[in-house]
Amino acid sequence: MSTTTAQNHRLARTVTDVFQPRNLLLGGMAAVGLAAAGDWTGLLWGLLGALCAGIIPAAYIEWERGRGTWGDRHVVDRRQRAPIFFVILASIGTGAVIMLLGHAPNGILRAMLALWLMTIILLTVNTAWKISVDASVASAAVALLACVHSPWWLCAYALTAAVCWSRVALGYHTVAQVCAGAALGAATAVAYVGA
Repeated sequence: MSTTTAQNHRLARTVTDVFQPRNLLLGGMAAVGLAAAGDWTGLLWGLLGALCAGIIPAAYIEWERGRGTWGDRHVVDRRQRAPIFFVILASIGTGAVIMLLGHAPNGILRAMLALWLMTIILLTVNTAWKISVDASVASAAVALLACVHSPWWLCAYALTAAVCWSRVALGYHTVAQVCAGAALGAATAVAYVGA
């Protein structure tokens, strides 16, 4: 491996690790909750959303890694991914029910619904083709922030592009798989606005 190739690989690894779904959902859902409520209570609802959409699924992946089920958090074999999607669906669904019972702001509930619908599509597509979850989440975070805060957040699609590049550079996905994932993530804005 040449020096340039090794440097690109290290950079791609850093990008994919720093901007992994749980991290983007932690920041993104907290910001969505804050905007939805208009005060600090929304931050708590957003953190609940991040817990259910990102942190619990990431913990499940780590638990399975510890058991030797998967080699790393990327679960490169798409045939092994179905249980992760079911955990995500159950976790987001549980979080949404808690939010509904707790009278959470409508905006955070709509964001949870948008992520739940995105996960159903990811699961469905994944049965036949390895769509990029990382690209979907990176794109969804930007789309949701643009919906609740400002269209200026669309500039953060540069971050989504970096995540897509990193997934391709590491050999986890093809260009088509990250583009499809990013397009699906962008569609969460449609689900958010339509909910």
